[in-house]
Amino acid sequence: MRPLEKKVLVTFETTTSAMAFEEEAKKAGLNGRLIPVPKQITAGCGLSYCAPVREKDRTRQLAEKMIHQRIYELMI
Repeated sequence: MRPLEKKVLVTFETTTSAMAFEEEAKKAGLNGRLIPVPKQITAGCGLSYCAPVREKDRTRQLAEKMIHQRIYELMI
């Protein structure tokens, strides 16, 4: 089992929003990916964008420009 790491997660109401966010994040050079929403939280579509916490500010800035549900910091 790998050790837990602190990550920043962005949740979405729809799968379309999640996929659009991932595409824009790639264009912006963010190092993250879509994952199933961890069991510690709940979200609309069941997908979340997960990025290293060191990219929290850049991830938050992008999320503020796009449709998202909520931003979390979790050990996963």
